[in-house]
Amino acid sequence: MRVRRSAVLLSLAAVLLLGAAFVVVVAARQTRTADATTPDVVEAVPVSTPDLPAVSSPAIGALFIDGAHYCTASVVHSQQGDVLLTAAHCIHDGEGGDYLGGVTFAPAYHDGVAPFGFWTVSDELVAPGWSASSDPDLDVGFATAHQVGATKPLESLVGANTLGTGGPFEQAITLTGYPDDSEAPAVCQNTTSKQDTYQRKVDCAGFPTGTSGGPWVTGQDPKTRLGTVIGVIGGFEYGGDDPDTSYSSYFDTDVQALYRQTTARA
Repeated sequence: MRVRRSAVLLSLAAVLLLGAAFVVVVAARQTRTADATTPDVVEAVPVSTPDLPAVSSPAIGALFIDGAHYCTASVVHSQQGDVLLTAAHCIHDGEGGDYLGGVTFAPAYHDGVAPFGFWTVSDELVAPGWSASSDPDLDVGFATAHQVGATKPLESLVGANTLGTGGPFEQAITLTGYPDDSEAPAVCQNTTSKQDTYQRKVDCAGFPTGTSGGPWVTGQDPKTRLGTVIGVIGGFEYGGDDPDTSYSSYFDTDVQALYRQTTARA
């Protein structure tokens, strides 16, 4: 099985844990109710930003550890303006493990340039089912991003996608992710399908290791490149063994609950 993150980074996790910021999840896992109802969408105000890398949204960027990017994340709308969405396995080792430390986020990263700088990732949050048993149906995680000296929250600089849950399995999306061996994001458009009760899949070529956490965005505005995020690369086989087919945990009430817990801060 090909996991979409470097094996070297797994060994680094134990060393970096001392610097991690933790969020303890005490709520029991909710009853999962996959359905095809209208998505529960959180309102956001898109921001148009100049000087963007070609085709990719500025709200999407690369996650870094020890100077190397290893996963993908994106900004999701919140009142605080600092919430990130990624795959759970990008920020937590799953069963028997813990949260990773020393993670930073570079929105709109491309060709060695971080146009909005690097933002410290903290307040990581995954579902109890992921931390206890690496449940692939719960391979979704949230976190916050802060930058020393920043006078504005991240969302006000790069915009944000809205969070959509409970929608139909078949939706046209834009998929974006940062391959480990590339300094620019891979971008693809296609229609998703149902893998099983709690998994979506999409056929898009060129999404290997490093693209985990890449958002699945529907209804993308052609000007701002923002829309509604309904999935992230992860879930089945940590996102998939084949770089030409990607998977996502289905966004339902569990994901909505994680989001609400993340944004319930004072």
